[in-house]
Amino acid sequence: MTTTPIRVGFIGLNPDSNWAFMAHMPALKSLGDRFEIIGVANSSAESAKRTAKTHGLKYAFETPDALVASDEVDLVVVTVKVPYHFELVSKALDAGKHVYCEWPLGNGLEEARKLAALAEEKGVVAVAGTQARAAHEILHLKKLIADGYVGRVLSTSVIGTGGSWANQTSEALYYLFEKKNGATMEDIPIGHTLAAIKDVLGDFGDLDATKLFNFDTVAVTETGEKKLKTAPDQVMVQGALASGAAFSLHYKGGTNRGTNFLWEINGTEGDIQVTAGLGHAQMVQLTIKGAKGEETELVDLMPDASVYEGQPEFPGARNVAGIYARLAEDIQNGTKTAPTFADAVVLHEILDKIEKSAAAKG
Repeated sequence: MTTTPIRVGFIGLNPDSNWAFMAHMPALKSLGDRFEIIGVANSSAESAKRTAKTHGLKYAFETPDALVASDEVDLVVVTVKVPYHFELVSKALDAGKHVYCEWPLGNGLEEARKLAALAEEKGVVAVAGTQARAAHEILHLKKLIADGYVGRVLSTSVIGTGGSWANQTSEALYYLFEKKNGATMEDIPIGHTLAAIKDVLGDFGDLDATKLFNFDTVAVTETGEKKLKTAPDQVMVQGALASGAAFSLHYKGGTNRGTNFLWEINGTEGDIQVTAGLGHAQMVQLTIKGAKGEETELVDLMPDASVYEGQPEFPGARNVAGIYARLAEDIQNGTKTAPTFADAVVLHEILDKIEKSAAAKG
């Protein structure tokens, strides 16, 4: 039995330099004939034409409106900057299209709630790209915890670096350093990581947060110009999971010579460490080690090598492929296995609580 490919239209796909090119394109290619990328709409018609020619796509749409109105498009994928998500996703939903929107879903909680309500009203498959939830390592870790590897979870702690959000940036990425754009360190790497932690260890309880600025300005590498920085470069959260286990998180802007990502889970029977070279759990290779019982040294706890066969080499693309695979199932079978807009609202609510807690400290 064959299934008609899901026809994909991208809003925000450049020929060779953005997340859609690095992650979404190889992800879709790895899934064979389940999807067909048929067209693109970018910020200009010229950009769309250039992208369509480079990638051999059937359509270069003049505008995003033309793309979402096309009968040739089943699924609209939105991979533009966060401030444009609400308008573009709303248009796609109003047109009755299925939607894959990159995380964060909205520029803040209220936008996310409105988009989730609209998606529910339209009855389409609406997926938010919290792709760490589809990482083979996270799925394996979830099973280890569920099977009792550490026993009862007593505490969990995370240290991570954001890569950006310190004192230097390119012109193209400066928007990350302006809080108003909804793409801060809390919104992106912390949001993605919290989504994975929630899947593995369950809901969060009460949380208390502190945000600090080591740098008030950021230098643009191309020009040396110093611009105002309104996104914090130190984010600390502590509290508890709904289970009662202790929880702590500390994210730092930039990178360092020491720990760039460490997630520990400590329990009555064992301990697990998840490490990586950067605090973006959604796009880096995660390594899992652990020890339990009488063991005194950590041992490898990685998934079986077979799960990586035929998958993209880049972990970000591999994880995105996992989301697309679930999305295809949901469209074809009426299920809800991929991260929904409703799931995204829950994550936005957690971030909103962290923001309000930190703001209350002045």
